[in-house]
Amino acid sequence: MSKVVQMKTLNYPYLNKPLEIYTTDKGHTIIFAHKDGGLVNISTWVKTGSIHENDKINGVSHFLEHLMFKGTTAHKAGEFDRTLESKGAIINAATWKDYTFYYVTIPNGINDENVELSLKLHADMMVDPVIPDYEMGSPFDPKNPQVADKRERYVVIEEIGMRNDQPWTKVYNTANDNMYTDHPYKRDVIGTKEIIAQISRDEVMKYYRTWYTPENMTTIVVGDFNHEKVLDMILTEFKFKDKIEAEPVNLPLVAKLNASKIIENKGQIDTGFMIFGFHGAKASDNKGTILLEVLSMILGEGLSSRLYQNLIENSTKSIFNAVDSGQYQFKDGNVFMINANFDPNFKDEAVEKIKENIVEMQNNLVSEEELLKAKKKLKVKFAESAETVSEIGESIGYYMTVCDGLDGCANYIKDLESITREDVLNAAKKYLDLNSFVLSILMPET
Repeated sequence: MSKVVQMKTLNYPYLNKPLEIYTTDKGHTIIFAHKDGGLVNISTWVKTGSIHENDKINGVSHFLEHLMFKGTTAHKAGEFDRTLESKGAIINAATWKDYTFYYVTIPNGINDENVELSLKLHADMMVDPVIPDYEMGSPFDPKNPQVADKRERYVVIEEIGMRNDQPWTKVYNTANDNMYTDHPYKRDVIGTKEIIAQISRDEVMKYYRTWYTPENMTTIVVGDFNHEKVLDMILTEFKFKDKIEAEPVNLPLVAKLNASKIIENKGQIDTGFMIFGFHGAKASDNKGTILLEVLSMILGEGLSSRLYQNLIENSTKSIFNAVDSGQYQFKDGNVFMINANFDPNFKDEAVEKIKENIVEMQNNLVSEEELLKAKKKLKVKFAESAETVSEIGESIGYYMTVCDGLDGCANYIKDLESITREDVLNAAKKYLDLNSFVLSILMPET
């Protein structure tokens, strides 16, 4: 049984009680958030994703996420889902570059009986997955469509195939790959058919034992529940007796692009797709991250954004079908992207139009009205992240895992309010460098 060695509290935006943050003697972090209502969200975030993969095991994080639901020593495959879904639970998981997380949202039940049941099953899944060979499926040649043993390998490979048919996925993967030289962010999280078809159970279990360690896990419980009883349960049920401490990994730095890259591919599509990619601040740089959120809100988010107004609503020429912007937030460095779907007959003009709007952001201050409107929208968006137990759990997990702590969340409103028009201008100059970007274009074959 684990023991608590540290406990602290933190005021969390929009919650009427402080968070309780516990650290155990094994390094496991436990966080409780109070939210009135009849639902409880239980999640565990693991500080690993494709960032800890290489060319031989690319996709193992996502594959393992699927396999974690395939039973434990105490519970057969499918029992976890059937038992909790019969109580009204929503169960899911997700894998991304910096993290993998698993969650259950369930009605409390009488005297928190559903919460206790969920915690037992959730903890058992996290610390004792058996991942039997017959659930993985036998290795096979992905070029051979005749697969008799259609187990989880085949499920993931079909998922890879469906993604490969999506134009936005193609254009994003090309942009993402060219944003990096040797950093693992360059790989697609889902992996390749060839690797998933051949990877062994031993390799999957080695990855699990290396990264699913107590110091890499944060378990979060959000809702109205008996804190003392739930804490005792987590300390008891998360049995880390066989866990080894993960060795530190020295990842290469995200290298700044020395020059711009333009990559054009063709596909069986009728319109053109493009993505501009720029390197941004690290996710833990709270103000730098918020600055790019403000910049994106003004430049390309929503019908009132500059890109939409200038290139679609008020344009005298029908070049763009859709255009927007956004930011992917990563531990080792965020990525700012501008996305456009356009008439392929005007490819060069479409590129130049987007560049013109970037230059305008770099040469002139945004209006006070634009800045206030962006701040208001971001405040609403931030407030919405505290409306449900699931959203609160996901927000806490993200900040703990990707931003190395909750300070960014606690200071979000203060940092947002401090941003000036000059800050936005300087951010546009610093990050939207037209001498250092990636442009991925996907054009029709004919």
